Amino acid sequence: MNVRRTQDGPPPRRRLDGKAGVVAALVGVAVVGGATAAVASMVHGARQRLEDPRAAAQAVAIADDAEVAYCTPAFKVVLQRVLNACGLVGAEQRRGCQPADVKTFASIGDEDFNALFAPLKDRGAVILFDENMDTLDDGAKALLEERWQDRKGARYFFVVARASKDGTVEGNRALSHKRANSVMFHLKQATQDPDLDKQIGLLWLGSEFAQLSKSYCDWPNSRADKRCTPEAINRSAFVSWVDCRL
Repeated sequence: MNVRRTQDGPPPRRRLDGKAGVVAALVGVAVVGGATAAVASMVHGARQRLEDPRAAAQAVAIADDAEVAYCTPAFKVVLQRVLNACGLVGAEQRRGCQPADVKTFASIGDEDFNALFAPLKDRGAVILFDENMDTLDDGAKALLEERWQDRKGARYFFVVARASKDGTVEGNRALSHKRANSVMFHLKQATQDPDLDKQIGLLWLGSEFAQLSKSYCDWPNSRADKRCTPEAINRSAFVSWVDCRL
């Protein structure tokens, strides 16, 4: 018997044949299974980051084609440790790093120091000081301001103060701290930037890290008209923007 649809009534329902029903069921299972796997993967990743912070640092250390050549995964791992140890990540105020912080919290040794700062030659400069002094001369101020203006979108500006091995460990540590602060205070005065503390990472390393070689004389320095020596390089402050994104 033929069934006719009235003008206002709903169209008759079409039943899925057996093959179409099976396909629909399989698609539903695949969708649910995929969502479950994705959730499980996210939970596992979160657990890994909580249990192993170093693995989290490794995870963010991915090279970006748009970044400069020195932003390698290995460089980013060391950079992340320094930023965490020196209070530049997740901190409201600048804390800075003294030698004990760098070695204990950032786990940075002599090789790591060179791995982190040697590639910054083209972005950085060496601010030189007189022996046992922490005062910036005119050349140091000019070079410091020039480097600060050459930001190019970078987020962090490192100031790494050094002291030679002459004198006591405590005295050299205090002197390198004063040198770092001299750089910081001058930038505050010159820029009047209220967010300066959130951009500058201070490290005062005294003489406890390896003394630097004369090869660092090839960096731009604030006394280009004078003969550069390893002794002069090791009573200085390295300054540089860091272009890598984390």
